[in-house]
Amino acid sequence: MPSAYILANVDVTDPQQYEQYKKLSTLAQQKHGAEVLVRGGAVQVLEGDWTPNRLVLLKFPGADKARAFYDSPEYQAAKTARQGAAVMRMVLIEGV
Repeated sequence: MPSAYILANVDVTDPQQYEQYKKLSTLAQQKHGAEVLVRGGAVQVLEGDWTPNRLVLLKFPGADKARAFYDSPEYQAAKTARQGAAVMRMVLIEGV
């Protein structure tokens, strides 16, 4: 089964409130077997006009596991905590 990835570009607007999201999303990641490949860090744009803010890349053992994480009650609680604290752009990518 191919791996799957969730890639998120986060624009944090309220760092203090965002801390609660980070705690809850980390618990959800741990429960659902996510491997954190990237969380924050410096970004260099090599081509194009995309200027990401804070990038997060999670690896899962398959798309079904990634979707189960995203749909889980644990992650839904994290999303609720994030409301008003960040603008999120997130995609699920099937890989190898």
